[in-house]
Amino acid sequence: QVQLVESGGGLVQAGGSLRLSCAASGIIFSINAMGWYRQAPGKQRELVAIITSSGSTNYADSVKGRFTISRGNAKNTVYLQMNSLKPEDTAVYYCNADRVFTPTKTMPAVWGQGSLVTVSS
Repeated sequence: QVQLVESGGGLVQAGGSLRLSCAASGIIFSINAMGWYRQAPGKQRELVAIITSSGSTNYADSVKGRFTISRGNAKNTVYLQMNSLKPEDTAVYYCNADRVFTPTKTMPAVWGQGSLVTVSS
């Protein structure tokens, strides 16, 4: 049993900052990569940022220079620091863990419950 627990969502004014956290619980041997996706009403879920086990990062063009993804000292924890937030950043943000290896099975992907981020103008 592996779960991704998210926290840090909320309401913020345009130009403000917010930090999302995600922690994978359970007995885990390794996770290949962790990332954040978001889905706004009427839109498809899109990749926001990914960080691999080696520390490489990738960002959507829309958030480059404003968002920073990072891993904690415990590699099964990931953060998304969101600065200079814009109303168009409003969405439900989902944490994702890619290729989760556990004592009993390998999961291709595990998703968090979603965190609502609302940026007011």
